[in-house]
Amino acid sequence: MERTTCCVVGGGPAGMMLGLLLARAGIDVTVLEKHADFLRDFRGDTVHPTTMQLLDDLGLGERFAALTQSRMEEVAFPADAVGSGDGPPRMLRVGDFRRLARVGVRHPYVAMVPQWDLLDLLADEARREPTFTLRTETEVLGLRRDGGRVTGVRYRTADGVEGEIAADLTVACDGRSSVVRAEADLPVTEYPCPMDAWWFRLPRRDGDTASALSGRMGLGRFAVLIPRHDYFQIAYITRKGTDEALRERGIEAFRADVAELVPEFADRVDAIPSMDDVKLLHVQLNRLERWHLDGLLCLGDAAHAMSPIGGVGINLAIQDAVAAASLLAGPLLRGAVRSRDLAAVRRRRFLPTALVQGLQRLLHRMIVIPVLEGRRTAAPSGLRRVLQALPAMSFVPAYLIGVGLRPERAPAFARREPARAA
Repeated sequence: MERTTCCVVGGGPAGMMLGLLLARAGIDVTVLEKHADFLRDFRGDTVHPTTMQLLDDLGLGERFAALTQSRMEEVAFPADAVGSGDGPPRMLRVGDFRRLARVGVRHPYVAMVPQWDLLDLLADEARREPTFTLRTETEVLGLRRDGGRVTGVRYRTADGVEGEIAADLTVACDGRSSVVRAEADLPVTEYPCPMDAWWFRLPRRDGDTASALSGRMGLGRFAVLIPRHDYFQIAYITRKGTDEALRERGIEAFRADVAELVPEFADRVDAIPSMDDVKLLHVQLNRLERWHLDGLLCLGDAAHAMSPIGGVGINLAIQDAVAAASLLAGPLLRGAVRSRDLAAVRRRRFLPTALVQGLQRLLHRMIVIPVLEGRRTAAPSGLRRVLQALPAMSFVPAYLIGVGLRPERAPAFARREPARAA
């Protein structure tokens, strides 16, 4: 029987951050990742100001800054209805991250970094700790139990070998399709989501200097344009359950839709080779009523799947991991993690999670549903009047997205002096 103190299921942002923090506390931690590496197509590549501050605390700021990245400095919505003029619509600046510098935020922007680069950085640093183990190509099949307590996991490797790992604590960081969460059968509240998202890329051209996440609204659909280092990442949003019909229309019809919605990109829609290059994300919005069982804790999307509105899912998952490490390192070192210790993690992270999901549901009702029903093709008039009269109000959305309602700082045991980039 293999054994570890803490078994983390899933090597995403929450799992890798938790593994690094616990290892720096001297805790024996094993992270299980079913893929061979981190090189796969993630949609969530945002690194928020609070995460960059955390990386600074961990001594990784310079190494992170050396990664290939672009900066997103504002969020903008169309101020004019689609087709109301020639060329791109006038944009209304909804959130201005640069204003965060006025309240002492060290990195007043959102960094767009390939997620595999961030995960590799965390994994490389964690491997420096003698108590850290990352096992790739190891798929978790289910939970070990002793009576009512979770005591580890059952797994299978890429070559078909099955085994078990005993652990004082098992942490599910395996996303919204969590195998661990499903087997634990924890009660979950589902919230209706009116849309799904299709992701694809378009190339950046000379002269493209966009540094804003911007929206384009049309009748029954809208697009979100995210500037990356050498391309635009596009989320095409339309009604839930229309994937089959969208694909049956074919790539030419899809390109025409994109060109109509984003006319300034009409000259490059041929860069979408086929519908195979348009990836569907089933949007979910849900939350566990309880995040733990005796011996088991769920974090990140495994505890609360977020809408892509605002792009805050990764930031919340990392904040969950920091809170869990801060609260549980002591009990894990003493070998006495109790259910009330696990419940304390949910209590600490519940309010920011619930408020963000509440804001997302409000934006679904105010913006997403009217657009999908063909009743809106521009930002709400009330929002336009407020932001045009009081531009400083763009600080509020920027703070909610970039910093959040309860930012976590690295625990003292995990802090290090800055390490220079190679």
